[in-house]
Amino acid sequence: MHEVLYWSEGLKVKGLLAEPAQEGKYDGFLYLRGGIKGIGMVRPSRIAQFASQGFIVFAPYYRGNRGGEGNEDFAGEDRMDAVNGNIILRNHPSFSGHLHVFGFSRGGVMALLAGIEDAGISSVVTWNGVSDMVLTYQERKDMRRMMKRVIGGSPAKVPEAYTWRTPLNEIDKLNCPVLIIHGELDDNVSPEHAYQLEEKLKEHNKSVESWYYTDFHHAFPPLDNIATVKKLTDWMKKQRS
Repeated sequence: MHEVLYWSEGLKVKGLLAEPAQEGKYDGFLYLRGGIKGIGMVRPSRIAQFASQGFIVFAPYYRGNRGGEGNEDFAGEDRMDAVNGNIILRNHPSFSGHLHVFGFSRGGVMALLAGIEDAGISSVVTWNGVSDMVLTYQERKDMRRMMKRVIGGSPAKVPEAYTWRTPLNEIDKLNCPVLIIHGELDDNVSPEHAYQLEEKLKEHNKSVESWYYTDFHHAFPPLDNIATVKKLTDWMKKQRS
């Protein structure tokens, strides 16, 4: 596992790269974290969990974090830190040619935006993921001050900034299979995000699969978490168009 410094739109940004110990060809796995700043920061143990399923994993910290340049702007320009993170994976000597994108929580919106921006992605998985930024503002009163500061105002004041950050509005441009995973008791990111995303994908005749868990919150119980990681990575390996 290595910390990597890479270029993203003229900024030096950092991320964590987990490489396989054994030689061979491996699919790439872009891990897009949730939260902002120190909240939801990339954890090596979590990255190792996915890498152990047979992937080269790269997890951007996003701009402005851990000594990286610039400022995180919550699925604004920092979406390019995800898109440019794909370059790290594609240039890896063990890369198989297939690249998958995974997003958790706020990372869900980042994963969808990356899939829209990068036509060469094989699959997108969003786990308890955000898909609608206006809905996030409405649901999370505790985040409103941060969102107004980072985004530039409320949805009423700067509607275009929220529209730009909401991938539902451009879902027709996403051309890879999508897997939606959501705990229906999640009160950090309500299942409404998942329902809206599924509906939009079906509306545009996109390939989508949804796994809803009626008894789970934002964080799945440890054993169920492990089982879901195995299940979702097995699903990814089947998406190799």
